Amino acid sequence: MSAAALTVGGVLPGFSARSYRNIPGANERILTGMVGVNSRGAALAGTFAAQKECLIRYVSDTDSRAMTRCIGNLSKIQAVTPTAQPDFRKVLEQKDVDVMVIATPDHWHAPAALLALQAGKHVYLEKPCSHNPREGEMLIASVKKHKRLIQMGNQRRSWPNVMEAIRELHNGIIGNAYFARTWYANSRKPIGTGKAVPVPGWLNYDLWQGPAPRKPYMDNRIHYNWHWFWHWGTGEALNNGTHMVDLARWGLQVSYPTRVTSSGGRYFFTDDWQTPDTQTIGFEFGSKGSITWEGRSANGRYADGASVGVIFFGEKGALQMNGDDGYQVYSLDNKLIKDVKSKVTVNATNTSNPAGILDGLHVQNLFDGIKKGTPLNSDIESGHISTLLVQLGNIAQRTSGVLDTNPRNGHILNNTAAEKLWSRTYEKGWEPRV
Repeated sequence: MSAAALTVGGVLPGFSARSYRNIPGANERILTGMVGVNSRGAALAGTFAAQKECLIRYVSDTDSRAMTRCIGNLSKIQAVTPTAQPDFRKVLEQKDVDVMVIATPDHWHAPAALLALQAGKHVYLEKPCSHNPREGEMLIASVKKHKRLIQMGNQRRSWPNVMEAIRELHNGIIGNAYFARTWYANSRKPIGTGKAVPVPGWLNYDLWQGPAPRKPYMDNRIHYNWHWFWHWGTGEALNNGTHMVDLARWGLQVSYPTRVTSSGGRYFFTDDWQTPDTQTIGFEFGSKGSITWEGRSANGRYADGASVGVIFFGEKGALQMNGDDGYQVYSLDNKLIKDVKSKVTVNATNTSNPAGILDGLHVQNLFDGIKKGTPLNSDIESGHISTLLVQLGNIAQRTSGVLDTNPRNGHILNNTAAEKLWSRTYEKGWEPRV
């Protein structure tokens, strides 16, 4: 960890070395850079800045407006105003940065994290950790090579009552748990048919595209709608499915599947949206059990009383979590036998900051990993497996609908078309490396 900004990289504009030295605990701060602060990243920046041992030094975004807004908000939270740096790669050159927080579009997640690891930084990486399975494998290799940490942003792994619920499952509160059903429902609007227009002056579109092969700028993709294009995004399955599938995998104590199926399509509107708005993915884990995920992007009708959730089914009953920090346990005859309430209101359909203060627990776990060697609640190997599951669901959706997979590593078996989607092509000169 950096000793202090004044000793390793100078001080921020407007702050003398003496004034920085007078900030309580400055020598023990974890110095942080943010990249991608338009929506989810802006919320994460506030969460990081609220941690007493954190100081955000730099804010980066290809959208100059988002960068300015974020810095203005952070100046109200922390004593030192962060420096704007439009190109995050220049932040990686700074010695006064310990952690990079990456909340860019999905196609930049793994490439940015790999660059950060190579620069000696720890990483907080929003889910999904990668755009395709090969990138996840590269992240695991890079963490081992550079001996730095990645915490993936599936933050429920650090929520206290969720952790308690998983312990209860593992201790047999519903007997042997063999099946988990997960879902996400929202009523998103159509994105229309895009038109080619000049790139706005506030956007560095070349850097926004980064490792992705170049496409012309269209007026209905930036911001947020990139989620629904395979070129940059990963659909609802990884946008929201990753969270609940991760809980299901954790609860059932399974890793790589033996078989993955997917059905669905873009049914609701006729527009440029490419990924499914309705999708059901099934995961089989041999004799250990199975998981399903149902995604409905355009019909927000609740399932089992919630817009998002997971239900575990076992020999003695069922355990349900509805996306917040609470859970309920039911007997086989549907009687409620335990009800643990969330102390924090969670709005699962909020696209930028659904959980607020609870996310700080996940950040603190990363900080403890850096300072004390505490095991991470979502290290990159675990994060990769959960990400890979839903990536396999998308690959099945885009090819044969059914994949047989190697239970030792998740690799696709005997399906040439599907195997081609294990990785992607990159813009020349932007190829990621370990």
